[in-house]
Amino acid sequence: MQLEDIQSIILRDRPTPYYGTIVALKINNAEAGRQLLKTVLPDVTGSKAWHKDMQATLSIVMTYDGLEALGVPRSSLDSFPESFKAGMAKRAEKLRDFDINAPENWAAPFGDKGDIHVGAAIIADSKEKWQIKLKELQDNIQSYINEDNPANGDIEILMEHTFGSDNNVKNVFGYRDGISNPEIQGSGIQTPPSLDGEAIAAGEFVLGYKGEAGTIAPMPQPEVLGKNGSFMVLRAYNSHVAAFNKFLKDNTQSDEEAELLGAKMWGRWRSGAPLVLSPEHDDKKLGDDPNRNNNFGYKDDPYGKKCPFGAHARRMNPRDSKDFILSDVRLHRIVRRSVGFGEALSPDVTEDDGKERGLFFIGINAHAMETVEFLQSQWINDGNFMSLGEEKDPMLGVHHGDKDAAADTFTVPADPIRQRYHGIETFNTLYGGEYLFIPSLSALEWISELS
Repeated sequence: MQLEDIQSIILRDRPTPYYGTIVALKINNAEAGRQLLKTVLPDVTGSKAWHKDMQATLSIVMTYDGLEALGVPRSSLDSFPESFKAGMAKRAEKLRDFDINAPENWAAPFGDKGDIHVGAAIIADSKEKWQIKLKELQDNIQSYINEDNPANGDIEILMEHTFGSDNNVKNVFGYRDGISNPEIQGSGIQTPPSLDGEAIAAGEFVLGYKGEAGTIAPMPQPEVLGKNGSFMVLRAYNSHVAAFNKFLKDNTQSDEEAELLGAKMWGRWRSGAPLVLSPEHDDKKLGDDPNRNNNFGYKDDPYGKKCPFGAHARRMNPRDSKDFILSDVRLHRIVRRSVGFGEALSPDVTEDDGKERGLFFIGINAHAMETVEFLQSQWINDGNFMSLGEEKDPMLGVHHGDKDAAADTFTVPADPIRQRYHGIETFNTLYGGEYLFIPSLSALEWISELS
């Protein structure tokens, strides 16, 4: 793989701890947008040896409208996938983004509420490195901004959102995050041991390489634009942690039972220890051990008595569960670079404090739109693939808190009889999202030199 040409966000894990900012831009002047790309290009981070310096990284992504706004020729625009051209908001039905998650309820600048053209993400392992790199980016953008009337500027800043996590790298619910990512052939990055089998073909994640089927999939043209790029799905969630905590307490008799129910819903304990390896209690030593915390399968838990079929982690990666073919599961793997924002809440907090907290889900795949549309429609918002009927993912599904609705139920297999929990609410509310293209460094240079 041409690692020096592939943006680091595709192949390299985020640091621990991490600090960062996402900036969303609108390009009102194509020439100014191309000039900005040319200016920041030396700071965009490739994948070769990135892990050796751990400096702050800069990633640049763009929507279909953004490519058009930058002056990419029509012949190239036409070569992009139809789902990417449409954008996430217009794919709501495929994504099952209904009710509270529907695009009409999103916040600006996402979807039809704004015009996101270019996204820039800075991430670093220290506050100092992050702030230095962010200041450089802000200075580079500043000359294109109209302070008095932003809409009249060559470039508009539509959003600037900070995120981060301390050394625990837990999400705002208090559960360790980002444990399971696929190993990619030729990336030079070896993931900790798991039962996923061999590394997955590079073409499933980076354009221009052979995929699992042994063929190179079509990519945007010309080749300099498509090769070494990928696609990203960004979904922004507000997390309702207090409501989750309250649900656990209302449906159990003790703190220990509440912790167990939370683990059953996530598929892991707060430490990251998987239920399959530690079904009855949390095991911090196991959760902290990267050589063990992802090295498991589900074939020895055929009835879901250790980890329920409907648990979030089992839905999103069924591994070797009964009736699943590993080769098919491999085709639906996605590189996750999700980042959290806001303070985590302790398990005893059951009333919302009004503060903003949540998650930017970032999924990367050479067919990211189709992959996430499959995950959303089949594995998150449908229970049939696990013989669960109408049940949905307890953490990411759209729920209504209806105690009589099958869709708002979570089933936990047990002896002598299964336990069913009713009235699940939506614990993560989608407030926006975009389909994005991650150009290679060569593609960024090519776009910057268009005239």
